[in-house]
This record gives sequence, C-alpha cells and structure tokens, in this order.
Amino acid sequence: MSEKGKKIDVDKIDLDKMKEGTTEKPGTISFPHHSGSAIIKPTDRGKIKGRAVLAMHEQTDRQMSQLYEQMQLLAKQANELQNRVEISERIYLAKINFEPLINHTYYMYEGADGKDILSLVAPGEWGRSQKNMRYLATVKLLADHTWEIIEKAED
Repeated sequence: MSEKGKKIDVDKIDLDKMKEGTTEKPGTISFPHHSGSAIIKPTDRGKIKGRAVLAMHEQTDRQMSQLYEQMQLLAKQANELQNRVEISERIYLAKINFEPLINHTYYMYEGADGKDILSLVAPGEWGRSQKNMRYLATVKLLADHTWEIIEKAED
C-alpha cells in the first residue's frame, strides 16, 4: 500500500513519547510544542529595529518640515507687522487736520517742505488746486490703530 492508503494503528501510538514534546505552558518555549502548532520563525531583530528607526526618522522629518513652514509663516507675519508699525509711526508723525476713523481710507502725500501729510482727498480728486504735493500711498486705519498700505505710489 502507498503512504496515503496506510491506516494508523492507534494501539501502537506511544502517548508518553508524545507528551515529551508538549508543555503545560506552550507560550514559554521557542518552538512549536506539537505537530499541529503554527510555524515559529525567529525574527531578524536588526531588520525590525532598522524599519522602526527608518519610520521614526521619516515621521520626525515630516514634523520638522511642518514646524519649519510654520516658522517661515510666523517670520513673514512678524515682518509684515513690523512694517505696519513703521508705516504707522510715519503716518502719526504726518500732518493730520482731522480725526482718522477705523476702516476708512486716506491718502498720504509729501508736501513741498518734505513733510508727510495725511489727507481725505484722493490724488484724482484735487483737480487744479493740488499744490506741490507728491502722492505716496493709499492707507487704511485698522482696528489696532496701525495702518495698512492699500496702494503705494510708483517711484
């Protein structure tokens, strides 16, 4: 008979011999504890650590990149705020014959004497009465009392 066709003689099985390969705590041994157990292959610890370190570096590089982008945005915002402060100081040093209101647009000129003047009159509204003034910028007063340049004169 072929190997497939052979019948197992249950009386010839040595139960004591089978128990030698088993244990009461199968999770404590590093090999299958009986013939029906799952295959246990030793893992390559170097490969596992290498993958973990690679994943860690990729994640931290991504986070560092995000932080760098945020720092660039904050630096840009800080520069814009500094520019608004400088412009605001210049406007507050200018001659102003009215009380500026928040969210209103005004016009900055340089007078014949070289001093700055803030005006309600736009460059195109002066007509013939415009004195020797040079248009500098269109500005808007913001709620924090800094000024935003809406349009700057072409140099």
